[in-house]
Amino acid sequence: MSNSTPDINTTYSTPLDVIQPERQNDIFLFKPRQAHEFTNAVMKRSGQPLTACYQCRRCAAGCPVNQETNGVTPNILIRMVLLGDENNAFSNDLLWKCLSCNTCGTRCPNNINTGRIVESLKKMTKEAGVKPLIPQVMHFHTSCYNDSLRWGRVSEMGLMGEYEIRNMVGNIKQKRFKAIFDEISYQAKFAYRMLKLHRLHLYFHTSRGRIEIKRLLRRSAGKKWI
Repeated sequence: MSNSTPDINTTYSTPLDVIQPERQNDIFLFKPRQAHEFTNAVMKRSGQPLTACYQCRRCAAGCPVNQETNGVTPNILIRMVLLGDENNAFSNDLLWKCLSCNTCGTRCPNNINTGRIVESLKKMTKEAGVKPLIPQVMHFHTSCYNDSLRWGRVSEMGLMGEYEIRNMVGNIKQKRFKAIFDEISYQAKFAYRMLKLHRLHLYFHTSRGRIEIKRLLRRSAGKKWI
């Protein structure tokens, strides 16, 4: 038996046979040093014990969007993080299509909530300057956060107004002018139907504790788990 130890800087290519058949040729890179650092960073930010995952796939069996994520299920996302494969962890459909329904966390025997992991990875993706696969999801995520900070709670008009402006700016940059017209037309018709049903309110909701919320966020500025 050889007594040699692997070089920590070596990159290993590992096929994951647990992925759906049409994706069995995908290769995930294992970099020991990066794996340790990346795993610890995600665990600290999400508060989830990723190393307790033993790939039982109960989360995958219950995930309501597993048919829409090209074979990337919650357990596969965790494996990407554990392998230190930041490229695939930051660029996969599950990251941008997760519903945060907590089905994975409920089914997990070790209480790992992948929804929390997804939210942490979204923030890390933005900090790293990685272009999201579905920009609209990032726009909604950012708009929701900003609106909560601004008003102390989510306000329908504020949230949707900022969200649509961000979408419009993105389409202008890509010169997709027809997409802008189609979006405005669709949203206007949808808003009219919502108003008729009294499900859309044309005023801003506020919270008495919004000043305290802003103060808490300012105090926590720079902390990576926020």
